[in-house]
Amino acid sequence: MKLKHILISATILGAAAQACAADEVTVIRAGKLVDVVAGAVLKDQTIVITGERITSVGPSAAVKVPAGAKVIDLSSQTVLPGLIDMHTHLTADPFMSGYNSLGVSDTRAALYGVRAARKTLEAGFTTVRNVGAAGFGDVALRDAINAGDFVGPRMRTAGYAIGIKGGHCDENLLPPEVNFTGRGVADGPWEARAKVREMAKYGADVIKICASGGVLSKGDEPGAQQYTLEEMQAIVSEAHKLGRKVAAHAHGTSAIHDAILAGVDSIEHASLIDDVNIKLAKEKGTYLVMDIYNDDFILQEGEKAGMLPESIEKEKVIGQLQRDNFRKAFQGGAKMAFGTDSGVYPHGDNARQFYYMTKYGMTSMQAIQAATINAADLLGWKDRVGSISPGKYADIIATPGNAADNATELTKVSFVMKGGAVIRQQ
Repeated sequence: MKLKHILISATILGAAAQACAADEVTVIRAGKLVDVVAGAVLKDQTIVITGERITSVGPSAAVKVPAGAKVIDLSSQTVLPGLIDMHTHLTADPFMSGYNSLGVSDTRAALYGVRAARKTLEAGFTTVRNVGAAGFGDVALRDAINAGDFVGPRMRTAGYAIGIKGGHCDENLLPPEVNFTGRGVADGPWEARAKVREMAKYGADVIKICASGGVLSKGDEPGAQQYTLEEMQAIVSEAHKLGRKVAAHAHGTSAIHDAILAGVDSIEHASLIDDVNIKLAKEKGTYLVMDIYNDDFILQEGEKAGMLPESIEKEKVIGQLQRDNFRKAFQGGAKMAFGTDSGVYPHGDNARQFYYMTKYGMTSMQAIQAATINAADLLGWKDRVGSISPGKYADIIATPGNAADNATELTKVSFVMKGGAVIRQQ
């Protein structure tokens, strides 16, 4: 009986603490505030936060500061909504590539993800979409973060990426006598449908498929199509029926074309996209998520990280083409969301991609919009994240310089708040 009373008391105290936190009011004084919806920078703004949500935003002269509110002075800084990376692998260690990866257990990878999640959040990325992890490690990480066990970004997860036997999403490093096939492998429309159901059963929020070969996989070519149109149509139909969006890894033109026709929600990488498919993506409203930073890491550090020689050679062929096609796709009017393939390079360096997005056609504001309102739209979370607006989560960052004029300032994030809680403040 005594133990029961202790447990009841602890529950009441915990509930009271949560209610107190929910009612806590915080005010941020923003010297400059990036309004990503309007594409404008507003001066001398005040943000009022109650619990984990934004309750009001406006000119400081017009916003009443509630009595007893905690005030955070960012009047000398530029304030932005938390950033969103739509292509991450938080449980991947970039220095355990190629054959080195065979010694990493699913449990160890998930534990590595704990550190990666913190580094990603501290870098200003308050939301990520994790598009592939072994052992459902990303699902476990998401749930642990949501439970408050670890610090990390909001996550949408895919579980295992789905692909053909021997393809980019299989495990091709082991000899035939081992007879091992990756858990994400599914051949044929009905087997592919079943695999979507399996991913949904074990917690996937989004479905990731490999429509083409890849750079870091053994024995295939990035431009070669792997899934057929019929298989991709079955996957998309099943995923959408279950309320999941579909992200398609696709480098080559035919894979991109069939993936768009099948109805996927985003094309990942899109390295060899041509004018026909840029037009098709625009017509269908398909987002492109093009990782145009990690070429630097692969070519400079890939050999030391254990990447296969053939992977480095593939990157030498495809890397610059992808950057050039990023420019073409943006100029062609395709919808674009920010995604970096973190885990191929060290976690926390996500914002280094902004330099290349502006170098290859975007203004700084457009690059920021790709990582905020565009990404939130693709994520299906427009009502939760992506802008500093009443009702949305108080996911807020700041930089000393004006990131709206120079997006590379986002590599120097000095303040991070997630859901009203300060994660980092210099």
